[in-house]
Amino acid sequence: MVAKRPSASSAHPAADVLIVGSLNMDLVIRTPRLPRPGQTVAAPALETIPGGKGANQAVATARLGARVAMLGCVGDDAYGTALRDGLRREGVDTSMVSVHAGAATGIACVTVANSGQNTIVIVAGANELLTPAMIEAQQAAFERARVIVCQLESPPDAVECALKLGQRLGKKVILNPAPAIGPLPTPWIAACDYLIPNETEAALLTARPVDSPEAALDAAADLHAQGARHVIVTLGARGVAYVDAQSRLLMPAPIAHAIDTTAAGDTFVGALAVALAEGVSPDTAIEFGQAAAAVSVTRLGAQPSIPFRSELGAPAAPATH
Repeated sequence: MVAKRPSASSAHPAADVLIVGSLNMDLVIRTPRLPRPGQTVAAPALETIPGGKGANQAVATARLGARVAMLGCVGDDAYGTALRDGLRREGVDTSMVSVHAGAATGIACVTVANSGQNTIVIVAGANELLTPAMIEAQQAAFERARVIVCQLESPPDAVECALKLGQRLGKKVILNPAPAIGPLPTPWIAACDYLIPNETEAALLTARPVDSPEAALDAAADLHAQGARHVIVTLGARGVAYVDAQSRLLMPAPIAHAIDTTAAGDTFVGALAVALAEGVSPDTAIEFGQAAAAVSVTRLGAQPSIPFRSELGAPAAPATH
């Protein structure tokens, strides 16, 4: 497979936030309820919606007010073209999205119940082709960004390279460890300024049950002890558990009538990245992320559900400490 690789020069503009991660086309089925194993459930229609955790977070970051660039891979196919065109329309710099001939763009099969809960199965496709060399070739973009955001839908060696490069350059490094399959290497955690798992992911990362907000705080404290400066365990409608060197907090979520939770976590991460790039305090950044996520769950779809800055206003004034 031959990739059309972006230039490593400074041809692309500076971005406040650099997203390193996945681009998928979501194939979305809506059903009255999620099927049990072995059960067949009828659905009225299939929708094709741009997604991928990295791309979702890039759209959230752009809509909420930051200059954002995306670094990732797509196939030389219709889905890849649609994903890049969609990001450009949102104002995302796609000059670091590589197009790979002979590879299929990643897809996600998403089933959404009327309750808002979902199941997701991912076929990584071209996302698996992101390499450390491609990360290192874009060091100039890392140097210009204020915040670096990664997830786990890219190859582990590429994720590790991005985390460590961001750390070495003194950037705010965010890791959304999704999908998690077990504990992370300690150097990865130590590279994170912000580690943001949900409760299921926190349980996998710590090998401990996370079945209550108090248990989420304990898991966050575990991950903080492993080196992450700030740990935020997202708990859906129950808010977040937050631990740093001075704080151990349960922060309630805004009340929202959820009809689709797809991309709520990505919206939270993108909003948090925007607020941190603007220099606000961590708790204010978390509140901004919660407000954005609360809007997203009231709408259908991944990227279509993400709100704009005009719907939320601005985070509080920048921190003075």
